[in-house]
Amino acid sequence: MALVIGNIYEGKIVSITNFGAFVDIDGEVGLVHISEVSNKYVKDIKEHLKDVKDIKVKVLSIDNNGKVSLSIKQTEENSPNNYSRRNSNKKDNNFKVKNNTSNFEDILSKYLKDSEERMQDFKKNQDSKQRGYSKSNFG
Repeated sequence: MALVIGNIYEGKIVSITNFGAFVDIDGEVGLVHISEVSNKYVKDIKEHLKDVKDIKVKVLSIDNNGKVSLSIKQTEENSPNNYSRRNSNKKDNNFKVKNNTSNFEDILSKYLKDSEERMQDFKKNQDSKQRGYSKSNFG
């Protein structure tokens, strides 16, 4: 059976290493990298998959040498990748596009104002230090 990129298959975990898990899908073996195991941080993949034998995986890519990259987290319903694809075709009526130029100019002018105020405070601090104001002069 030829695997199709983007499809989800049922597979069996063949072996688990520190960097991922090898999964057999009807005779084709692919790798689920540790970063594709879960949406949450996975410190030890062996602990995460220790009781799992059969697993759903999504085919991410197949390179020229026949290496198959798989994902477990993209098969989950609430995966960020699945969520963005499901909602990319929906229009959000509350979303308003601002003029990027004026928005950028507003941000830039605010930054310059804040920066100028900080520089003035810094210079005042430096001037007071250079004049020799210290505890030793008053003690």
